[in-house]
Amino acid sequence: MTEVSAQSLRIEINPGETVSALLIRPPQARACYVFAHGAGAGMTHSSMATIAAGLGERGIATLRYQFPYMEKGSKRPDAPRVAHAAVRAAVAEAGRCCPSLPLFAGGKSFGGRMTSQAQAQALSPLPGVRGLAFLGFPLHPAGKPSSDRAEHLAEIKIPMLFLQGTRDALAELSLLEPVVKGLGSRAMLHLLDGADHSFHVLKSSGRNDREVMAEALDAFAAWADGVIG
Repeated sequence: MTEVSAQSLRIEINPGETVSALLIRPPQARACYVFAHGAGAGMTHSSMATIAAGLGERGIATLRYQFPYMEKGSKRPDAPRVAHAAVRAAVAEAGRCCPSLPLFAGGKSFGGRMTSQAQAQALSPLPGVRGLAFLGFPLHPAGKPSSDRAEHLAEIKIPMLFLQGTRDALAELSLLEPVVKGLGSRAMLHLLDGADHSFHVLKSSGRNDREVMAEALDAFAAWADGVIG
C-alpha cells in the first residue's frame, strides 16, 4: 500500500491556546483513531509514527496530537483537567476532519489513561467515540502494584481494548486480568507475549519488536471492525 503523508494541523484547546497534530487518512479508511502520546515522548516519537503508519496500512486513520505540556517542551505532564480538555479538543477535531468515519480514542500509557478518564465523566463522555484502545494501560507506577488507577473504568459504557505486554512493569497481570474481567463483555485484553510496556521483546523470546507490533495492530484492526460491525 502506498504510504500516506501526515497532514499537519493545529487544534485549539482553549481560546488562544493551540497544540500541533498530525492526521493520516488513508484511502478507503473505515475508522479514525484519536491517538494520544505517553508521558515521556510526544506525537512525533518513532513508536507513535510506526503505530500510525501501521494502522494506516490497515485502513484506520489516525489523529495524533500533543498535550499542552509537551507542546511547551515541559517534562511535567499536565494536570488531568488540562489533559482531558486536550483529549476533548482532539476528538472534536477528528470529528470535523473525518465526519464520515467511526471514531475511536485512546493512546499509549498516560495518553490512554487520560482519554479513559475523559470518557468516564458520566455527564459528558467523548462525543461520537465508539470505543477506547489502550496501547499499554499504566495500571500502576513501576514497582508499586495497585489497581487504583482503574477504578474509573467501571464508568465507561463503550467497548475497550487493552493491548498489553506480559512483561509490562506498569501493569502486573495478576492485577490487570481481574480488572478487565470485571468490566465484562465491553472489555477485551490482548496479551503480547514477552513484551514490555513499550512492546519491546528480548532476543531470547524468538520474536522481534516488528512482529510484536504487527500482532498488536492486527488485533486493534480486528477489534475495531468488530465494534463497527
